[in-house]
Amino acid sequence: MKYERTELADNIGYSSVIDEKFKTSFLTVRFITVLGSRTAAANALGISSLSSSSRSYDSIAKLNEKLSALYGASLSSFTRKRGDVQILGLSSSWINSRFAIDGEDLDGEMLEIVKGCIFDPNASEGEFEADSFRITKKDLLDRIDAELNNKRGYAISRASEVAYRGEPAENSCYGTKETAEAVSAKDAFEAYKRLLETAQIEIYYISSEKNDRIPEMLREAFAGINRTPEKVVFDGISPVKEELAEVSDEFDVNQCKMVMNFKTDCRDKYALKFVSTIFGETPVSKLFVNVREKLSLCYYCACRMVSSKGTLMVDSGVEKNNIKKARTEILAQLEEICRGNITDDEIQSAMLSFENSLSQVGDVPSSYETYYFEQFCSGNIITPAERLAEYKAVTKERIIEAAKSLKPDSVYLMLNKEAE
Repeated sequence: MKYERTELADNIGYSSVIDEKFKTSFLTVRFITVLGSRTAAANALGISSLSSSSRSYDSIAKLNEKLSALYGASLSSFTRKRGDVQILGLSSSWINSRFAIDGEDLDGEMLEIVKGCIFDPNASEGEFEADSFRITKKDLLDRIDAELNNKRGYAISRASEVAYRGEPAENSCYGTKETAEAVSAKDAFEAYKRLLETAQIEIYYISSEKNDRIPEMLREAFAGINRTPEKVVFDGISPVKEELAEVSDEFDVNQCKMVMNFKTDCRDKYALKFVSTIFGETPVSKLFVNVREKLSLCYYCACRMVSSKGTLMVDSGVEKNNIKKARTEILAQLEEICRGNITDDEIQSAMLSFENSLSQVGDVPSSYETYYFEQFCSGNIITPAERLAEYKAVTKERIIEAAKSLKPDSVYLMLNKEAE
C-alpha cells in the first residue's frame, strides 16, 4: 500500500492510496465548510443535487441507466459533520478498466460522469432542474424525519445542541426541517456555487494502480473556478460550562434517554481514547459490566469520544425511576478510572479493540478514505501501524491524568410523558 497527498491548488488536496489487491476504484470529492444554521440545509441540498443528474444525464433515470451499463458503477452524495465543520461530497466506485469485457475505458467514462456532475450540473438560469431537485429535497426531508424517529440518535443530537450552545457544532449537518423546507432550487444552486468557490476541498482516490488523469482533470476543472477559500478549523475544543446545564424534553416513548457530556482541554488524544474505551465503548467496559449488567440500571449505556470538540459523551436508555441511580453510578465508574482502579485486563482489552479497528483499514477502499481523511483533519497523517504504536506507548499514568481532566458539562434527558 502506498499513500500520497499533493496540493492541486490553494486549499484543494488530492490524496491517493494505491493497493494492488483492489479490483475496483473509489473516488471521493469532499467539500468542507463551517457548519451554520442558515447554510446547512442549502449546502446539503446543493451537493446532493449533483449526484442525481447532470447536463449530460438530465434525470435520475438516465444517470442510473448509464451507471448500470458501466458494470454497476455507483455515484452517491453524503453530508456529515465533524465538530464545527460541515463535510459534504460525492463518492463514486467502479471496477477497474482491465476487467472490462470489451476493453471499455471505465476510468475515463466515470471521470467524465463525475466531472459533469460537479462542474456541469443539471441546472439552468441559476437554479437546479425542478423535478430532480424535488426528489432530492424530499430525500433530505425524509432523512431529517428518520433522525427524529430514531430516538437514541435524536437524544444524542439534542445533547450536542445543549453541550455546544452558541458554537457551530450545535447545528445538525442537515439543518432543521423548517430550514430545509424553505430552500428553493435557486437557493441550493447558489449554495453549490459558493461551496465550489470557498470550501476547503479534499479529494481521495483509492485503486490498485496510479491514474495521473484524475489529478490533472480535477486541477484543470478547478482552475476555471474563481476560488477564495475560507479557513476552517477542524478541532475547536468546547469550553466547559461554569454551571452544569440540564435540559429535558417529553416524548411518547417507553424508554427514557439520558446523555451526559464531559469536557476536557487535555490534548493527549491517545490517552483519552483509552479512557473512553475502558469507560464504555466495549462489552467489557466499566459502564457495560457494572451499570448495565451488574446493577441493571440501563437498557444500554455506552460512551464515545468526540475528539474534535474535546467531549466525552455517555448515552443510555433508562427507566424514569432509575435515572438518578444510573447517573450516580456512571459518575462513580468514571471516578474509578480517575483513582487508578484500572486492571491490566481492561487496558489489554482496549488495546485489542484498537488493534482490531486499525487492522480493518484497507479491507475495502472506502476504509482507506475514511482513515486518511480523519488523519488529515487531526493534522498528523500517520499510517495505521504508526497509530497503533502511539497507543502502545500510552501508560496507565497518562490514562489516569486524561480521566481526571474530564469535567461534567451538561445532561440531556428524553423523558416519557406522564399518563393522564
